[in-house]
Amino acid sequence: MPRRAALFPLALRRAFSGNLPRDWREDASQARKPGDRADGHTGEGRRNTFGDGPGDRPGRGQSNGPPRADRPADRTDIGPADRTGAARGTGDAMKILVVEDDATTSDYIAEGLRQEGHTVDLIDDGRDGLIRATSGDYDVMVIDRMLPGLDGMSLVKALRAAQNRTPVLFLTSLGGVDDRIEGLQSGGDDYLVKPFAFGELSARLQALGRRPHLKEETTVLSAGDLRMDLLARRVTRAGKEIELLPREFALLEHLLRRKGRVQTRTMLLEAVWDISFEPQTNVVETHISRLRAKVDKPFETELIRTVRGSGYRIEA
Repeated sequence: MPRRAALFPLALRRAFSGNLPRDWREDASQARKPGDRADGHTGEGRRNTFGDGPGDRPGRGQSNGPPRADRPADRTDIGPADRTGAARGTGDAMKILVVEDDATTSDYIAEGLRQEGHTVDLIDDGRDGLIRATSGDYDVMVIDRMLPGLDGMSLVKALRAAQNRTPVLFLTSLGGVDDRIEGLQSGGDDYLVKPFAFGELSARLQALGRRPHLKEETTVLSAGDLRMDLLARRVTRAGKEIELLPREFALLEHLLRRKGRVQTRTMLLEAVWDISFEPQTNVVETHISRLRAKVDKPFETELIRTVRGSGYRIEA
């Protein structure tokens, strides 16, 4: 019997497959191979345009071929309505600095972020970016690594050296593991490689914006004429240097950080000695006595006070 099913129009065979004679359906299964066309041509010699196998086509969400390096991102899912809708449910508006020398990329980022309700400043030079970053009060920054004037990593290192803790997301084409490690170790908080999807960039910035900003680290503690330099590990009172043992230094630091507040014996044991139970020892009393002999006794004003029945405090 001739293979009539192979010549039967494909659309009609699909529509009436349940009503075709059994031998036609069997002939059709034998006549067609995966990738063969209904007109008899096979897919074995055809050019592979979309996928890895003959006749492959991209599914939903897949692109035709690899991402293009000359475009900022796949924009298929980030139209104005999508970007605005996504932002309204993700958090408060932020002030964002974008330091990027490629005008197409920076304009694309700024457009999307502004549609989400954020305030965006664009800078295309590393040196100018450093000046703006240190003078502006930003919630988060997007910085390229390869910038004219001053590269992105040097920019971030300078910010961190100046105690600027604003979260930074590196946006760069340098995507190697070593590149990412260098970026994060230089002071970056996140790292996104080009080409990128705007939705992911927006989500990462929102996550950085939710982090509590770190305050500048205190390096000097004081109470009256008593001064403690945490970096130099040096204590002076009225200009006179006081030699303290490590445990005495830790005890005084704890009291200074909480000056004016009573610290119980239990609090001091946990903070200074890392003891979370009540030991049968007078170690706290002993160290307080030694500390007073060095910090208070040689001077007129007493700073370390005993609050009977409660604990100790250092006068503000």
